[in-house]
Amino acid sequence: MKKISPKKNGKFEFKLKLNLWKVGLVFLGIIIFAPLFLGLLQTKVDDGQIELSQAINDIKDQKVEKVSIEGDKLLLTYKGEQIPKITTKEANISFPELMERSGIDPKTINYTVSDQSVVRAFGEIAGFILPLAITGAVILFIMRAQNKGAADIFSFGKSRAKLFSKGKQSITFADVAGVDEAKRELEEVVDFLKNPGKYRAIGARTPKGVLLFGPAGVGKTLLAKAVAGEAGVPFFSMAGSEFMEMLVGIGASRVRDLFGQAKAAAPSIIFIDEIDAIGRQRGKGFIGGHDEREQTLNQILVEMDGFTPNDNVMVIAATNRGDLLDPALLRPGRFDRRVTLDMPDKEGRLAILKIHAKGKTFDKSVNWGRVADRTVGFSGADLENMLNEAAILAARANKKEIDMVEVEEAATKVKLGPAKKRLQSAEDKKITAYHEGGHAIVTNFLPKMDPVHRISIVARGMSLGHTLIPPAADRTHDSKSRLLNTITAMLGGRAAEDVIFNEMTSGASNDIEKATSLARAMVVDFGMSSLGPINYGNQTDYGEFGNPEMYEGAKVSQAMMEKIDIEIKKIIDTAYKEAVALIKKYKKDLDKVAKALLEKETLDRDEFEKIVGKKASA
Repeated sequence: MKKISPKKNGKFEFKLKLNLWKVGLVFLGIIIFAPLFLGLLQTKVDDGQIELSQAINDIKDQKVEKVSIEGDKLLLTYKGEQIPKITTKEANISFPELMERSGIDPKTINYTVSDQSVVRAFGEIAGFILPLAITGAVILFIMRAQNKGAADIFSFGKSRAKLFSKGKQSITFADVAGVDEAKRELEEVVDFLKNPGKYRAIGARTPKGVLLFGPAGVGKTLLAKAVAGEAGVPFFSMAGSEFMEMLVGIGASRVRDLFGQAKAAAPSIIFIDEIDAIGRQRGKGFIGGHDEREQTLNQILVEMDGFTPNDNVMVIAATNRGDLLDPALLRPGRFDRRVTLDMPDKEGRLAILKIHAKGKTFDKSVNWGRVADRTVGFSGADLENMLNEAAILAARANKKEIDMVEVEEAATKVKLGPAKKRLQSAEDKKITAYHEGGHAIVTNFLPKMDPVHRISIVARGMSLGHTLIPPAADRTHDSKSRLLNTITAMLGGRAAEDVIFNEMTSGASNDIEKATSLARAMVVDFGMSSLGPINYGNQTDYGEFGNPEMYEGAKVSQAMMEKIDIEIKKIIDTAYKEAVALIKKYKKDLDKVAKALLEKETLDRDEFEKIVGKKASA
């Protein structure tokens, strides 16, 4: 493999230049504050100035211990004092002559004469030259920092991509599961780079780019890390937000530098994470003028497919907002392959659980098939977090192995949050127990609903209790009868409150909101009402990645809106009547479930089925 010579570190340059600026600022501070300091010092010296007549009288009175003569200045050191006082004599008269005129015998005085003319002259020259020298040095430092041009100042225009060479990244495709189709696409990309001759011989062109699109946590970045570990070629990784800076033109400059490094090290791979930060559709903003983000995007478009050939550099990008990307970025020749990642199915979840279970000690009683069934809708990141939380819970309980109790609690914690011990009165607990029991009873006796997995009156998040009904299988479609049963189950809690307490509480507000939203979708989006298969929703069209494109369409009339409201109310009323009927029919079972919840707080599927019987298959 071609060895890449290390380039100068941009951060080091920035720190070096910043230090030069600091030194310059210190020098400027010295120039500005030195005169002030000297002025203060002179003020203190002036405070020791005395008149010549007073000095002569003090010498006569023998108050002065010694006198130091420096030119025309006399420094008098008084007895018992350390700081001398200063006076000035006439320049053309000597000290002995001055004493004789004053009637004092010079021989009786301890005095010394020092020649300070050279020192004084040097001080005067230094006081003039030093500020000029310091100012010149500061100007020199500033000019050296600016010599490289405004575009390169502080190395802002340099790419900040991290380079992963062969052997530096330990993650491989063996560490990725649940996204087999996407993994096959990227394995082929790696083969393109390792064996380009095989494809060129048959006339195939190496793809320019691969876009990984999918919700958060499904493994987009993990796949890119696996490519870095498998490719055996230089891998440059950079986040989309790292291109942007406060200075205009920096983003485009970093793009040029990044692709320049990648071309010099070709064959190579560039990975841009969260590309939607710079790849959003152009012309959608409300602010006029030059847009730094658009300039950065334009530079990426040119680098990926412009006049300059770019055959040996592969670009991989990841985003969970593919609907925001510019169409020019998605066309063939730039991102030739668009790989959509989705939530893993049961087999995918099993494979992911096996990978993340490595290094952890689990009890033999853990049923991985049941865990996979329990975690429908979990992403790979959710599953990893779940097993980690289970290990933490086991360690907290001083257990040597992780059992099903910790796994179940961890799965609930990941989705609903940790358990909260809230102060509730006995009446509140009873209402909550019947409310959650109502959901469970109605769900259990509806033909199209999946079995109840868990019921709890332990508060989590904003709820005082919960009833978990995970799908028994991964479904792509929902039928009208199943959706109607779902709305009925949602209203089971309110129905139980109504039947048992002849009262209604605010605890059903979230259930009502979800039931109303689903009923509205059935009428305006799914065409599941007497109004027929007509879409009465938002007048929008959707692009390839689901990006909404608004257009002026036929608006729904007031008369039709009234009919829509009537249909929604009809669905809700029918579902609520059915829920109330089931609660009344199975009231004895509801009482038993509520009593068990008040005693144990949580019931799993087996405990619930012991009370009400096993649910018939849907």
